[in-house]
Amino acid sequence: MDHVEEKDDEYIERPRRLVIKLADGKERRIQHMTATNFVGPDGKLLSAAQFVQSLYDTLRLPEFLKSEEHLRKVWSDPTTRVALLDRLSDVGFGREDLSAIQALIDAQQSDLFDVLQYVAYAKPTVTRAERVAASRNQIYDNLEPNQREFIDFVLSQYVDLGVDELQQERLPQLLAIKYHSQMEGIEALGGTEKARATFIGFQLELYNPDNRL
Repeated sequence: MDHVEEKDDEYIERPRRLVIKLADGKERRIQHMTATNFVGPDGKLLSAAQFVQSLYDTLRLPEFLKSEEHLRKVWSDPTTRVALLDRLSDVGFGREDLSAIQALIDAQQSDLFDVLQYVAYAKPTVTRAERVAASRNQIYDNLEPNQREFIDFVLSQYVDLGVDELQQERLPQLLAIKYHSQMEGIEALGGTEKARATFIGFQLELYNPDNRL
């Protein structure tokens, strides 16, 4: 599903807020620009509101995600998170589509997790920086000093660049950037398995709903 933007050289429409009500009866607020259209799974052009409604209605999104608790559990593990994103892509809602909705709900500084939670359950979004600030102490409580240093670097990457920095395939590159080489990073963290466990384990706490500022 791709989105198409049409702009006149002399006129760029400024976004305005639009309130839409989905099948659960709850309101969602999105940015609405009439010059921007989206292509639905059936190939038809959709407005911004229809695009968000399509994600909700086509998948029966709350049922697709099972529950808020289940979504959080799946999202907290990079393996199951990738599987969920793949399933969404398979039914016509790929990463570009979710990123487009992220912009529509003015949540570019948030996580794709927030996008799904907002559309499915009308839960307010938080920025990635706010999520890190709320969970940093709890994350650090479970880490050794060398692990804290690495995870602090990973968290900064997450805040700046997004959730893709938490995918498993990013671990070798993150180690190399932080420690000049992947092998030096593995050694600093106590071996391959410990490095991997550190990288995966802290994410459970990052998405823990009990963490508050």
